[in-house]
Amino acid sequence: MNRIRLVALDLDGTLISTKLQISQNVKTAITRARGAGVAFTMVTGRMFAAARPFATAIGIEGPIVCYQGAATYAAASGERTAHTPIPASIGVRVFTRAAREGVRALGYFDDRLYTEVDDEYTRSYTALAKVDANVVGPLPKYFAERPSTKINCVLDPKRAGAYAEELRVWLAGEANVTRSQPEFVEVIDASVDKGRALRAVAKYYGVDLAETMAIGDSWNDVPLLTSAGFGVAMGTAPPELTEKADAIVAGVEDDGVAEAIERFILSAA
Repeated sequence: MNRIRLVALDLDGTLISTKLQISQNVKTAITRARGAGVAFTMVTGRMFAAARPFATAIGIEGPIVCYQGAATYAAASGERTAHTPIPASIGVRVFTRAAREGVRALGYFDDRLYTEVDDEYTRSYTALAKVDANVVGPLPKYFAERPSTKINCVLDPKRAGAYAEELRVWLAGEANVTRSQPEFVEVIDASVDKGRALRAVAKYYGVDLAETMAIGDSWNDVPLLTSAGFGVAMGTAPPELTEKADAIVAGVEDDGVAEAIERFILSAA
């Protein structure tokens, strides 16, 4: 295993708990690793507005990756440094299908959230992200000439897996489809995923991918872990992720990120 110089952290279920908190043990481990010269970034499905407070909490000022890799921002300044949205033509098709099938789809433009109605599905997202939703009526009309950074379809977790697979087949070659939470099915541009975004951040820091460690907990983290030099899955991760990981640590409630930093960075120093 190479010396780790850059750590890429997923947020929900990895760095932050269901209470949207970072434990003191994790903060301490990150501080110690930064003192040893290790850089940190975040690679999350969250909007920048929903991710930035956590970057601030652990002292990240450089680039963080949001929207499953579709946009990168400088954490300190808020400047968006990269953006690959879904083309409007594809977005309209996804929004139209979701409305026809009774699925609540959410759109994003200029780091703002848009919904057709403020229903229980919209509120389940805003409660997690701690952002407000802009209610604008039919999204196929609103996004007809606006590219959405990503599209999040929020539905019953029992239905989400099958719906994600339906969209993958329907959009094959035109867009990527992933899941970040059991109830979220997310559509992003075909050229976007977390792993590709990590490559850009590693280049920014002058770090070889072999010197990176990524930590994640969900389906959308597969490209992140497989692109990093060393991939770590949280103990709560689904089999699709754990089978791709180089190591497995405790879940977020038991400070798995701190465990990974202690085992694979601080103990190896």
